[in-house]
Amino acid sequence: SIAILLYMVQKFKTPDHWYPSDLQKRARVDEYLSWQHANIRAKGSKLFIIKVLLPLLTGQPLPPEKLESATEELNIALNQFEEKFLQDKPFIAGSEVSLADLVALVELMQPVCAGCDLFEGRPKLSEWRRRVEEAVGKQLFQEAHEEIMNIKN
Repeated sequence: SIAILLYMVQKFKTPDHWYPSDLQKRARVDEYLSWQHANIRAKGSKLFIIKVLLPLLTGQPLPPEKLESATEELNIALNQFEEKFLQDKPFIAGSEVSLADLVALVELMQPVCAGCDLFEGRPKLSEWRRRVEEAVGKQLFQEAHEEIMNIKN
């Protein structure tokens, strides 16, 4: 999906902030897009699978210690995300939203849809989410996540 996004921003000449032409900003986007596969995506997907999909498939909840372990792994990745990528900036690549922010928030929505409020007690992460949603458009963001938000049903 990352390759498709990169292809689309170049083919359709999207606004520069999505995939900046400035090499330092672009490197920051690329750095996050490379990092997220083994961190936010892997840990968030694991939590979603453990909390939602496996119980749906097996008809039984998983042992609480597996859920606790997966939650702790994701919390470590979230701490790294805040410290390394968000720092004190509005967005990952600086002052404007980019593909990195979009990919990050979409990945974080899986555990949120599973009932894990990743943003509770994380003001930096919560403010970043608000800014990304506003940049994309709140209605569009909600529409894009409508199906997964009702996954438990």
